[in-house]
This record gives sequence, structure tokens and C-alpha cells, in this order.
Amino acid sequence: MTIDRRTLLKGSAAMAAAGALIGPFGARGAAAQAAAPAAATFTPEAGASLRLLRWVPFVKGEEEAWNANTRAFTDATGVQVTIDQESWEDVRPKAAVAANVGSGPDMVMSWFDDPFQYPDKLVEVTDLCEALGAAHGGWYDGLKAYGVQDGKWISTPLCAIGNAVCYRDSHVKAAGFTEFPKDTDGFLKLCEALKAKGTPAGFPHGKAVGDGNNYAHWLLWSHGGQAVDEAGKVTINSPETAAAIEYAKKLYATFIPGTESWLDINNNRAFLAGEVSLTANGVSLYYAALKDPAMKAIADDIRTVNLPIGPVGKPVELAQTSTISIFKHCKFPNAAKAYLEFMYRSDNMNRWIEAASAYCCQALKEFAANPVWTSNPIHAPYAKASESLRVNGYAGPLGPASAGAMADYVLVDMFAEAVTGQRTAEQAIANAERRLQRYYR
Repeated sequence: MTIDRRTLLKGSAAMAAAGALIGPFGARGAAAQAAAPAAATFTPEAGASLRLLRWVPFVKGEEEAWNANTRAFTDATGVQVTIDQESWEDVRPKAAVAANVGSGPDMVMSWFDDPFQYPDKLVEVTDLCEALGAAHGGWYDGLKAYGVQDGKWISTPLCAIGNAVCYRDSHVKAAGFTEFPKDTDGFLKLCEALKAKGTPAGFPHGKAVGDGNNYAHWLLWSHGGQAVDEAGKVTINSPETAAAIEYAKKLYATFIPGTESWLDINNNRAFLAGEVSLTANGVSLYYAALKDPAMKAIADDIRTVNLPIGPVGKPVELAQTSTISIFKHCKFPNAAKAYLEFMYRSDNMNRWIEAASAYCCQALKEFAANPVWTSNPIHAPYAKASESLRVNGYAGPLGPASAGAMADYVLVDMFAEAVTGQRTAEQAIANAERRLQRYYR
């Protein structure tokens, strides 16, 4: 879609509200001027236009608020911004192609440590990110790690998309559980009881960028396993990994058939269709049910809770993360920085976070005070995602190796191969070890 002046006043209430956005690009009235932050750091080049590649939104309000803020930026600066949407799975390869051929979108809203696959193809944004950190309470360490390489910012952290267990309260109680289990042993017993009642669970073992990776990493980390150590040495072949696989096989036996091919959309569809009673997802699952009158019974029955604690003895979750990078082939890098600076201004970012209804957890600490986090008990498990997430590639450093292994779904495939019987546990671990060693040399 192209965001231009003609569409500024169209759309939802969120868009209308954004028409009154304040800030150095176009404050309206004395009160707005008084509330406005310091002057803009970056001045767009004459005749600038921009193109952003982003992931398809799961929450309509998030998209509307992002587009509204973009329209306000265009209204204030004259810089036209085109927004292209791709499925979660397709953003990564399309961004990599754009980076390597040197053409296509100017910016990309990408996943995890994807920028580390092509850091030399990106505009350094240290000036932007240090200014944003100083203005908005500082960056969360986990999100910052996804933006910094060798002391330089190569990407601007945007958000963590929290991951939590979403379940049908009545089904859990019917299975004999008055409280949701807090540990992995109790969780397995619950899933076995749900299957016996004909209301099974389901987690993705397919190449799902978000849900598949979140699940696989939780399985490994909750049992004390890790792909590599602090020095980046491959350590996947361990008793802890073997224990994680054995646990995964027992859980998989309780699942609805077909989860080995699930992508990010499939567990949503299965849950909302009443085919599964328990899965892990962002808060978007709740709001998809809430907005459909025909699903009122499901919406009223949904509860959310953080993933159970395994033998490692503490919460360990990946959390989907997204950053925004500017490609070096962008003809208007100052305009791109000005756009990001505008989107992170307090009013604009708070509006976006609130409209996302707890789906997008802030990267900057100022926005932890957004009232969305305490507005609904359903939001509680998602509120600390940015603060508590463990970065991809734990316990090693982020870089091309961690990014490549994530993009190649090494851990996702290891568990899928083992639980489906495609390989024995030992063979699946050995295959993952071989694949990891190609990246960690």
C-alpha cells in the first residue's frame, strides 16, 4: 500500500487520532508545541520517498496505528512511504535477496538476528539508536543485542512479540485440573488428560518463524540444553538435549495430528476452530476470538499463562523479536532515519503499542508504563517479554552463525525429525550438530 496525503483522513478512530500527532514534524497549536520533544535530528533529503517491507500483521489495530503514524509522517514531511506486506515466512528470504542484489525495499521489519546475515548491506544507525535510547529510558538488553554488532548499531529494535500458553479454561478443568501446572511434568500430565477428553493440545513442529522457533527453543532451554556455549562451540549433543527430545516426543503424542507441518497461522486456526484446547501464541489469538461474535464462548473461555518451568528451574523463553533495518541501497537514508525517529516518538509509539493490544512489547523502557499492560489480565504473561527474553543462539554471541542457524530452522527440524520418527533421537541430534557446525566454524 502507498501511504499518501489523500488517505490521511480515511480509516479507523486510530487513524483519526493520529491526525493530531504532535512533534517537531508538525505540532498543531500551542499546547502541542509545548509538549513536543526536541527538534528532529534527521532532515529528509529533497524529493525523498521510502519503501518498507514488513510482516503481515496479526492484530488489525497494530496495522492501523502503524499506518496512521506513517500517514502523519507523510503529512508533516511530504515523504511518501510505501508499505509492502509479506507473510512471516517470506519476509526473511525477500529481505536477504534485497540486501544481496542491492535493490528493492529501502527498509525491512525483520525477525530475530536476521540483520546479522548481511550487516555490510545495512546503514549504520548508531546515531539514531543512541538518541532514541537517551530520549526514551534506554533499551532492554535483549532487544539491544539484536541491534548491535561490534559496538555499532546495524538495526533498530522494534518489539518483542510475547509468547504464552493460550488455553480453554473449561477444558482444563474438565480434564481434572483446577490450576494450570507450573512445571513441565505437570504440563505433560495435563496434555495427556486433554487428549483423553478429546480436547487435545497442539504446538507447531513446522517451519513457523515465530511459534515453531519459540516452541523448539523452549523445549531445549527448559531442559538445560543449548546449541552452543559462550565461545560459540557447538554443544547441542548433550544429555540435556536428549532429555528435551524425549519430553517433546511424549508431548507430541498428545497433540492433534498434523502439527509437523504447521506454520505460524495454523495453531491459530486450529484453536479458533475448536480443534485444540491449548497452544502457545501471541495475544492476537485472544483478540481474533473476541472480535467475532460467533466465537464469544471461546473468547470468554480463553486464559493465558507463561510457559511451564522445566528441569532448568527458571523461565526460559525465546520471544519473537523484530527490528527495522535500512538497506545501503536506500537513496534517502536521512529520510529513513527521520521516519524511524518519528515512529518512536512518545505519542506515536504509545499509540502503536496500545493499538496492538499487548501484542507488541516495547523495546524502549519508557513504554513499559503504557496502560495496555494492566488493562486486561489476559495481557499479563506478555507484559515482560522484552525484559525476560533469552536471545537466539544462547549461550553464544549473536552474529552470522546464530542468524544462519535460525534461518535454517536447525533446532525446529531436530525436534520435528525426532518426534515424527523420521530419525532416532541420536540421529536427530547428530544431524543438528552437523548443520550447526557449518555455521559455527
